[in-house]
Order: sequence, then structure tokens, then C-alpha cells
Amino acid sequence: MKHLLTTQGMSKDDAILLLDTSAQMAATQSRENKKLPTLRGRTVVNLFYEDSTRTRISFETAAKRLSADVINFSAKGSSVSKGESLKDTALTLHAMGADAVVVRHSASGAAHQLAHAGWLDAGVLNAGDGMHQHPTQALLDAFTIRRHLVGNVGEDGRGTDTSAGADLSGLRIAIVGDVLHSRVARSNVYLLRTLGAEVTLVAPPTLVPVGVETWPCRVSYHLDETLEQWQPDAVMMLRVQRERMSGGSGSFFPSPMEYSRKFGFDARRLAVLPDHSIVMHPGPMNRGLEISAAAADHPRSVIVEQVANGVAVRMAALYLLLSGDTSTDERNTL
Repeated sequence: MKHLLTTQGMSKDDAILLLDTSAQMAATQSRENKKLPTLRGRTVVNLFYEDSTRTRISFETAAKRLSADVINFSAKGSSVSKGESLKDTALTLHAMGADAVVVRHSASGAAHQLAHAGWLDAGVLNAGDGMHQHPTQALLDAFTIRRHLVGNVGEDGRGTDTSAGADLSGLRIAIVGDVLHSRVARSNVYLLRTLGAEVTLVAPPTLVPVGVETWPCRVSYHLDETLEQWQPDAVMMLRVQRERMSGGSGSFFPSPMEYSRKFGFDARRLAVLPDHSIVMHPGPMNRGLEISAAAADHPRSVIVEQVANGVAVRMAALYLLLSGDTSTDERNTL
């Protein structure tokens, strides 16, 4: 694997390889000594141009668990704030001998440019670029879904994971909320469909992107109808990204109360789902807006487990990127 930039175009074999490797990494994290010597001597740079807590800490933890040296680079307080370009930053990282660069950037396509512009000789992992892609988030979501709905690990996330080699065929996933601004939604639609799941996007018309009809999914504007009639196996709530809404959230829906009433997930809507269904959220949550506290903290919620699984998934991505494994199809540059 040369880079991990997007889930669009990722083959089913590559996706399952990443999930299976994640399961192997997750198994090592229950041991007293969680560190592996796999990437000793390698340098991983976390290059974050946007604020992040979960993703940055997750990647940092993953790299350290694999014994890599980690450099955290934040745009705030760096030469970027003085006007340094992405190119010059990349050339600096190349001069320092970075083996892998984990990049989060507000501009869609920044990760692709960093990987293919010839500025550095390192693997690039996209940790979120604008409203475009967030592949490791989609992978950890798919990993969590597979463990619970295929691997029979139980409601507490523990038990024997029997999902190795399996896809998500036959499962129904509803992705609900601010699809327009969500790189998580875009990444999940393509990955989940590649793995065989059926996906329905649920959102108000103002939060559905132009061109969504070309995506491999259904679109609904009615949450209650989708839950009652379609009976999804997993419901993935999306954060309302008010910071990306030009003109404020009032330009996209009348009021927070109205949005919560029509598209918020609560205990009443949870009760409509099949008993095996799980509730997901990529975080951070706006409690009381897109999800209620009762639903977020319910035993069928796997939101906290998603965070834990993120470390295993990112360990797998870094391992496949830096270990010299060439079993994935480099022609597609994931």
C-alpha cells in the first residue's frame, strides 16, 4: 500500500485486508504490554492544519504502539501561520526523513496533492481533507459494524470476534444528518457499499449534496419512515457542522429544535429499531441536537468503542503502509 487517501475505488479485497489486519492489531491491545516493535526506527509525522482531538491522538497512539517515532505538527504556532506553503512544509518533512505523513487539511484534495506532487518520498494517510474524504474513520466504522453484526462480540464489545474475512453483505446502514458537509458520510457510503452493505442517507434537502444521485446509496428525507419501514441494522448519526455553514445554521434549517425534532436520534426512535441494531457517531457529538444523551449513552450505542477501534484501524493502516507489504493494489493508490 503506497498511500491511503480515499475509500472511493478501494477494492473489496483491500478493504477486507485492512479490516482483518485491524482485528489482529486489536487483539494485541488486550495484552499487558501493548507495544509492538514493528515500526521501530520509522518516523511518522502528524501534520494537522485543522483542530482535532480524537483523530490526532488516535494516530499518535497507533504509531507509538507500533514503536514508531512520532512528530506532531500543528499549523497554529508554526511557520504556516507566517505564510509557509504546503509545498515548503512538505519539503521540510522530506529533509527530515519522514517515512509517513498523516495529514488533516481544510482543503479538499490536499492529501492527494501531498502524495503525488513529488515534494516528499513518504506514504501519506488522509486524516480528513475538507468535505472530501476521511478513510480511516470509515474503516473504523466498518470494523465496528463487522465486529458487532457479523463477529458476534456482544453488546459490550467483548467476546470472540469471528468476522475475519467477512464482508457486510445483507446489512442495512442508515447515515443521518449533515451529509452536505460530511467527509465521514462520503467515505462511508463508498466503503460500506464496496463491502456489500445497503446504505441510506437521511437528511433535510438543504443538507444533501448536489450530485448525490450518483452515489451508490438511497436518499431519504424522512427519518421516522426510514427507521420504521427499512429497519436498519446500524444508525450512524452525523455531527451538525455549524462551523462549515456559511450564514450560520439558520441558512440550512429553521432552528435547532426543529432539526432535533425531525432528524435527531433519541430513545423513542431507538425503540423502533430491531433488537440487534447499533447506534454510531463519529464524534464529537452535539448532545441534544443530532442525538440525545439517552441514545448516546444507551447500551446499544457503540460510540465509545468506535474511538477504541480507531487505534487498531490506524495501527493497521500504518503497518500496511510502512511494513513493505505489497499485497494491496498500488495501482489504485487507496
